[in-house]
Amino acid sequence: MPNISRPLSNAASPEERQPLAHLAAIDGGLAFAALLLAAVGLATVHSASSELAVDYLPRQAIWVGIGLVLLLAAMSIDYRVLLDLSLTLYIFSLILLGLVLVLGDVRGGARSWFVVGPWQFQPSELAKLATTLFVARFLSEIDQPVLTLRQIATVVGIVAAPMLLIVVEPDMGGAAMFVPLLAGMLLIAGVKLRYLLIAAVVATSVGFGLWTFGMQEYQRERVITFLQPERDPLGSGYHIHQSKIAVGSGQLVGKGYMQGTQSQLRFLPARHTDFILAVLAEEWGFLGVATVLGLFALYIRSGARIAMRARDRSGILVVVGLLSVFCFHVLYNSAMVIGFLPITGIPLPFLSYGGTFMLYNFTATGIILGVDLRRYVNR
Repeated sequence: MPNISRPLSNAASPEERQPLAHLAAIDGGLAFAALLLAAVGLATVHSASSELAVDYLPRQAIWVGIGLVLLLAAMSIDYRVLLDLSLTLYIFSLILLGLVLVLGDVRGGARSWFVVGPWQFQPSELAKLATTLFVARFLSEIDQPVLTLRQIATVVGIVAAPMLLIVVEPDMGGAAMFVPLLAGMLLIAGVKLRYLLIAAVVATSVGFGLWTFGMQEYQRERVITFLQPERDPLGSGYHIHQSKIAVGSGQLVGKGYMQGTQSQLRFLPARHTDFILAVLAEEWGFLGVATVLGLFALYIRSGARIAMRARDRSGILVVVGLLSVFCFHVLYNSAMVIGFLPITGIPLPFLSYGGTFMLYNFTATGIILGVDLRRYVNR
């Protein structure tokens, strides 16, 4: 188990100036899983959007190409430099989240997008990355095994600021992504059991308050429909109903590429974004879904290995924060398409169509690989 209390070293050794000399030693499973998932995503987005007015494959391919460049850039930059810039990035992301409430475009009932011509940008994705880096910087400077209540409250405040701005949009799915980020990093940093119990009580109270005062009627309807989808199968329960049909009809080996009736006949809504896994399940069946989930498991396992062998506290915290968000995306979206969780706008990493989200995933992957690359020099 790595020593997470080890301070950062500012000395620039010859190895530190040439980190690419150790490129062959990084965990290739992470990069392999990311690239293969992106390739599967391109094929599935093409199939899901082939009957739409716009085939989203060319746009998605552009985002993947830009994402690969960002991956290499993020990997080549020392993550400690990113931590030094984290406060600036964090403040900048808060400014963008504030501006989008005034200047943003409304999509899916939420004012969460900047739109310039055919291009869109969602500042909440930048906020996730900046918040992770800033929290990692704050926690890495604490040289004690267990956090005090004041330190925990400070971290909660850091995470709550962008989260509340996203709730105002309102984008409950985007705001929910900050919860695993907060929980994962606090657990690694060290939290007393009684604080966890207090957090559970507070979370329950906040959840009740959001249900009563913070959620729009259509959002409450989604939760009620999740609990009782049969009450409105052609209205608010339509998404869940059609998604279950698509997943179930794929059976063991699926109907074949671009042969799914739910997607090709346009029965399945949001099939190239939130319900991309349902399209894949219908076309490739249980075996196809198992393969994709296996790639996600490889990504998570490789990321966990990188965190365990990172050479300093900040590297561990950065990887854990990014990996916690990734895991939550995969678990929630997978459970959502089979009706285990309410429908929210939580996409599937590397598979769902979306430029900003794709760039976030590749950048996060590059940062994680950068932590692994520099385990030889942060001694």
